[in-house]
Amino acid sequence: MAELVYPPVIGVARTMFKALDLRFDIQGTEHVPARGGAVLVSNHIGYLDFVFCGLTARPAKRLVRFMAKESVFRHKVSGPLMRAMKHIPVDRAAGMDAYKHALSALRSGEIIGVFPEATISQSFTLKNFKSGAARLAQEAGVPLLPMALWGTQRLWTKGHKRDLGRNHVPISIRVGEPMTPEPGEHPDTLSDRLRSRVQELLEAAQRAYPVRPKDADDTWWIPAHLGGTAPSPDLAAAMDRRR
Repeated sequence: MAELVYPPVIGVARTMFKALDLRFDIQGTEHVPARGGAVLVSNHIGYLDFVFCGLTARPAKRLVRFMAKESVFRHKVSGPLMRAMKHIPVDRAAGMDAYKHALSALRSGEIIGVFPEATISQSFTLKNFKSGAARLAQEAGVPLLPMALWGTQRLWTKGHKRDLGRNHVPISIRVGEPMTPEPGEHPDTLSDRLRSRVQELLEAAQRAYPVRPKDADDTWWIPAHLGGTAPSPDLAAAMDRRR
């Protein structure tokens, strides 16, 4: 079936990238398979992360179907677009329906995008991973594709105003080699292994990031352990619980 909506949306996103004059540093796109199912797994630091994750699949001419919270599909603007692009709504009170939907898509050769932290990390460090991505890969018999984003939080993230001006913001993206579940491997063990790999990619993206804070007020997007003023992981977890 022809993709009538997804390609034009990608075109709009690329136009937006050019208008914002974003400075991309993307490595590892050769690891995205040209065919067959895969579970693409990324850290989650900003509201536009799914756009940047999908960008990594363009060289392979692939489209990524993301699992996203059901409320996005109820919005009068985003809802019709999300459904037309065949993304997968996740109702946390009835998650098995989304799981079955994603499993079917993987078995039919689709790439499914998952943010296993479930919500944006306000500390900009990796939270614990839910095991759903690992279980999907195991049950569908497809690889996990780890990746990491850095810099996207500076554009639009939780608790901060959008900054979509022409500020030449660098965006670093690292895609790792596909990971294959071991025979009989427990989903939690696989999730831990996956998280370690995403952490390595995240650190590589951070090391390569070309921008340092302009002044003391420009450290909010940097994790506390790197000298920034972002909330510590413990404080960020407390903030999530209050929400």
